[in-house]
Amino acid sequence: QVQLVESGGGLVQPGESLRLSCAASSRNTFFFNDVAWYRQAPGKERAWVATHSVNRERSYADSVKGRFRIDRDDHGNTAYLDMNNLSTEDTGTYYCNLSQLGVWGQGTQVTGSS
Repeated sequence: QVQLVESGGGLVQPGESLRLSCAASSRNTFFFNDVAWYRQAPGKERAWVATHSVNRERSYADSVKGRFRIDRDDHGNTAYLDMNNLSTEDTGTYYCNLSQLGVWGQGTQVTGSS
């Protein structure tokens, strides 16, 4: 079964940007499966952030619309989440997900410093 590994998290100051990556263990994974990012803030439920469909359609949660961009590479095995104008509200563990396969990565931590 395909595996996902997230990376790129860290500590950011207000207004800074960060790029998260999600690497799939198999080539072309994201050509055949929608990929989504979720995040889980401390003490809260995991929440959907963005989805990139196989047809290259992108959708975003209202809280990140206009600041975040989801994308994938030309090989279909790495997905990205570009995050701009970050704040403490964006703090959480970010997870990559293949909804059709029920596959999750281990998560990467993003912490917005006040």
